[in-house]
Amino acid sequence: MKTRNKLLLLACATFSIMSLVKSQNQQGFISLHCGLPSNESYIEPSTNLTYISDVNFIRGGKTGNIQNNSRTNFIFKPLKILRYFPDGIRNCYSLSVKQGTKYLIRTVFSYGNYDGLNISPRFDLFLGPNIWTSVDVLKAGVGDGVVEEIIHVAMSNILDICLVKTGTSTPMISAIELRPLRYDTYTARTGSLKLIAHLYFTNSDEAIRYPEDVYDRVWIPYSQPEWTQINTTRNVSGFSDGYNPPQGVIKTASIPTNVSEPLTFTWNLESSDDESYAYLYFAEIQQLKVNETREFKILANGVDYIPYIPLKFEAKTLSNPAPLKCEGGVCRVQLLKTPKSNLPPLMNAIEIFSVIQFPQSETNTDDVIAIKNIQSTYQLSRISWQGDPCVPKQFSWIGVSCNVIDISTPSRIIALDLSSSGLTGVIPPSLQNLTLLRELDLSNNNLTGEVPEFLANIKSLLVIHLRGNNLRGSVPQAFQDRERNDGLKLFVDPNIKRHGQHQPKSRLVAIVASISCVTVTIIVLVLVFIFRRRKSSTRKGKRGGSVLNWSTRLKIAIESTLGL
Repeated sequence: MKTRNKLLLLACATFSIMSLVKSQNQQGFISLHCGLPSNESYIEPSTNLTYISDVNFIRGGKTGNIQNNSRTNFIFKPLKILRYFPDGIRNCYSLSVKQGTKYLIRTVFSYGNYDGLNISPRFDLFLGPNIWTSVDVLKAGVGDGVVEEIIHVAMSNILDICLVKTGTSTPMISAIELRPLRYDTYTARTGSLKLIAHLYFTNSDEAIRYPEDVYDRVWIPYSQPEWTQINTTRNVSGFSDGYNPPQGVIKTASIPTNVSEPLTFTWNLESSDDESYAYLYFAEIQQLKVNETREFKILANGVDYIPYIPLKFEAKTLSNPAPLKCEGGVCRVQLLKTPKSNLPPLMNAIEIFSVIQFPQSETNTDDVIAIKNIQSTYQLSRISWQGDPCVPKQFSWIGVSCNVIDISTPSRIIALDLSSSGLTGVIPPSLQNLTLLRELDLSNNNLTGEVPEFLANIKSLLVIHLRGNNLRGSVPQAFQDRERNDGLKLFVDPNIKRHGQHQPKSRLVAIVASISCVTVTIIVLVLVFIFRRRKSSTRKGKRGGSVLNWSTRLKIAIESTLGL
C-alpha cells in the first residue's frame, strides 16, 4: 500500500476538490511556502489556503527552483520553489504556537532535481530537540518527494522544526503546514501520533482536503477488489465527537462483495516494535428496510470488541483505547457480521497512526525567551544559534553552557560567553531572566553605559567579565556587597570606580607633599622666633670682630632667606 507516496502527489498536485465550498476560517493555520520571496503570498486556488513566505521563520538557506521535466510536471507552479540549506549542520524553523494546543503538523519535501544532481537528499528531521524521522526524499519511489505528518501537542509557545545534515547531501524543504485540532481528539496514552494514512473508501480518484475538511486532513481514496462501494446523496450529521469528517468522506463506504465474508483492512508498521492507533469512521448511509439489520463485531489484531450498529446517516468515530502491538509489524482490523445481522459490515473511512515518542524535554521556556531576546537585541547571526539552545547536546549553541540533568528535566542555561562578539549598546535587562546563570562573559566588545545593578541581583551569578568595553561610572554598591558576602568576582576596566577604594597615587603624592611643606614652614617659623629672642643678648656679648657660633650663623641665614 503506497498511501504515503500518494499523499505527496495529492497534496502537491493540481487536484480538484470534490466539492469546493466557500473558504472557511483559517484561524490558527500556519501555511509556509518555503523559498517564496519575503514580500509574496498567494491563495492556492484548489484549496483557498493562504500561503506566505518562510523568510521570517528561518535564518539561513537559499532558494532553489525545480526543473521542468516529466517527473515534476504534476506540481502546480507555486511549489516549484523550495529552500535548501548548504551551510551549517542544523537549520531550524521557529514557529509561534499556542502552548497546550494539539496540532496537525505537515512537512512537504518536493525535490524535482532542483540542483541538477539527480541524487535523493537524505537528512534528519527534528521536532524541537527530538528526532522526528529520517528523510529520504526519493526513497518512496513514486514522484519526486515525500510528506511527513504528525499530531502533536505544543509543549511551549515556540515550535522548532529542524533539518539536520547527516551526510553529503543537502537538506531541503518545500512547505510547512500547521492546523490546530480539538484537544479531546486523537488521544494517545503516551507520545505523539505519526501519520500512516487518512483513507476514505470509494472508487473515486479525488482527494479531499481543506476547505471541505475543516482540519485540512488530506483524505486519499482507497478500495480493494473484494469490496463493493456504496454512497448516498443525503447529508450525514453528527459531528459532536470533534473529528468532523468531510461529507465527501462520510457519504461513501465499502462493504465486502461476498456478504458472508468479513471486511478486512491491513497496514504495515515501519518496525515490529511500533505501536499503532486506528480511527474508524462509521455511518449507515443506506435506507434500511424494516426487516434489515446491520450489526458487526470489530476485531483488531484478534481482539474482539463489542458488536456495533452504525447510526443512520450519522457519523461516529471509534478508536482503540490502548495502542495496538502488531506481530511482525502487520496490523489488521476485521469487521465480522453478527448472527442476527442480515447485512454485511460497513466502513466509511479509516485513519492510521503509529506512536512516536519525543522524550527529550525542551530547555526551560523562560531561558529560551531570554536568550532569544538577547540574540534579537544584538542581532547575533551565529549559525549555531537555531533551535533549542541546549539540547540535543551535539547541537547546543556555541557560547551557551547548560545544565542538562536528564531527558525529562528541562535544561537550564548556566553560562553565557559573548566575548569578542562585536556587541554594541547597553547591557540588556533580559540577561536577568537567565535566573540560573553562573558565569557571564561580555568582555572585549563595544558596550556602553554603566555597569547595571540588575546583574548583581542574579543570585546564581558568580563570575562577570566586563573588561574591554566602553563602560563608565562606578560599580554599584550591590556588587561590592556580593563580592564581600558571596564571593562574586567582577572584572571591570580601571576607569570604573568602586565605592571606598583608595585615591589615585598621584593625588596621594600631592597631598603628602603639601603636608611636608606646611611642616617645614612651621619648623622654620619656630626657629625664627627662637633666634630673634636670642638676638639682643648675642649682640651685647659679642661686639666688633667677635666670631659667631653655629646657631647664630644659622639664624642669620634663615632670616636672610625669609627677608627678615
